[in-house]
Amino acid sequence: MAGKTSPWSNDATLQHVLMSDWSVSFTSLYNLLKTKLCPYFYVCTYQFTVLFRAAGLAGSDLITALISPTTRGLREAMRNEGIEFSLPLIKESGHKKETASGTSLGYGEEQAISDEDEEESFSWLEEMGVQDKIKKPDILSIKLRKEKHEVQMDHRPESVVLVKGINTFTLLNFLINSKSLVATSGPQAGLPPTLLSPVAFRGATMQMLKARSVNVKTQALSGYRDQFSLEITGPIMPHSLHSLTMLLKSSQSGSFSAVLYPHEPTAVFNICLQMDKVLDMEVVHKELTNCGLHPNTLEQLSQIPLLGKSSLRNVVLRDYIYNWRS
Repeated sequence: MAGKTSPWSNDATLQHVLMSDWSVSFTSLYNLLKTKLCPYFYVCTYQFTVLFRAAGLAGSDLITALISPTTRGLREAMRNEGIEFSLPLIKESGHKKETASGTSLGYGEEQAISDEDEEESFSWLEEMGVQDKIKKPDILSIKLRKEKHEVQMDHRPESVVLVKGINTFTLLNFLINSKSLVATSGPQAGLPPTLLSPVAFRGATMQMLKARSVNVKTQALSGYRDQFSLEITGPIMPHSLHSLTMLLKSSQSGSFSAVLYPHEPTAVFNICLQMDKVLDMEVVHKELTNCGLHPNTLEQLSQIPLLGKSSLRNVVLRDYIYNWRS
């Protein structure tokens, strides 16, 4: 579909049909997530990726959506749509997490706080008696400095955005109606974003990961021994990785090693989310019984993530004991 001939790239009617069908599929997936018949899914655009997770996964009692990477323009557009979100990796003074929402502090209140901070930072000059000789930065300078800081984190892991609860539905509508979601040039021109899910949904097609096995001879103390490797490429989702480890653990008598190459912009999805309460895992597993995951995989994915901004790079199992490196 990324060939030289892309009939949809210049056909507005065809693009409208594709987008209409995509919107139905996206809404179908979200409804499955809300009813806990789908554990999670990805929306992969040409600029950013969104991970929607069902309530109960990653230790959260609400539906969550993580977006990475983001830009100031995208965050402003979300604010204008009234979507409440936070930037989990950006901390403000007072050790408070930065939040941005349609119902946040008004401009006057924000400016008052900013002015107070500036007054405090210049109070020591008054004590020295030289405050009149130093020019204070004006409001415009302060605003430009803030904007520069926001732009500097664009496209970086720190720009990851977290949306929770009912705001994820507002995000759904925002993404469906967003004009910038579809590329206007390049191999993806005119194509809606890709939806990836571990379960079937309306309009979905099943895709296979590519696998290649290799058998090589390696030198050992008593001559040569066979060494087998399996190379798997494609969008390997978390449940697939866990299923593979369970399969290899059983088939390889408790010993194997794996090297992993993640999609770097999505590594930040492993951050630990701030939780309002500790969940009863027994209740969580019971509610998500029909989500399509193996019970062991569900148990793993419902735990609070510990990897932070990094992801698994190397996994080694020796005598049924795991070691890993991120």
